[in-house]
Amino acid sequence: MRTAKAPTIRRPRPANAGRFQPAPDVRDWIQEFIVSIAGCLHNPDHAHLQGADLEVIWAPEAFQKQGRTVIGTAEEVVFRAGGWQKARQEEQFYQWFGHIPTFLITLASDYCASCGDAEFCALVEHELYHVAQARDMFGGLAFKKDGSPKLEIRGHDVEEFVGVVRRYGVGDPNGAIARLAAAARGPAQVSRVSLEGACGICLLRAA
Repeated sequence: MRTAKAPTIRRPRPANAGRFQPAPDVRDWIQEFIVSIAGCLHNPDHAHLQGADLEVIWAPEAFQKQGRTVIGTAEEVVFRAGGWQKARQEEQFYQWFGHIPTFLITLASDYCASCGDAEFCALVEHELYHVAQARDMFGGLAFKKDGSPKLEIRGHDVEEFVGVVRRYGVGDPNGAIARLAAAARGPAQVSRVSLEGACGICLLRAA
């Protein structure tokens, strides 16, 4: 019996220009391979991103923050300046994309140029999980007046870790996600009774 071959994916790669550059090929690749239901990497967790006003940019290199190397970010585009500063920032976006996007994902060129395909996909999906569909006052999914999903930036949560680990594994065996998975497999160090006395809110959220 012949085993089917894994699909060939033309992974976008950064141009080695040493500066910030728009990455429309990554944006299109995300929509074609991950968001689209026909994509070979389709993840239904990102269905709300179909047609989202989301752009991608290459950063020249990673940077350090609080002792960790940052290789990707997701953000809502917000200008925290006025006058000429705001005008300069807006003009930069128009030069890059022809408009000011609602959301922006930034990827480190040095990391993405050398990492494997699985690591690249895991990084991209990690950032996509941060662009989540908002919730309404009743806890249901929120939509805009035109019927499209209302999106927001969301911090790290259990769903993001579960989604990435389910598709790509825990990655670095000494990394934070691997340690989280190992802790979940081991016995609880604090009993449920003790936890109830220490933090009732945690148990309410897990109920």
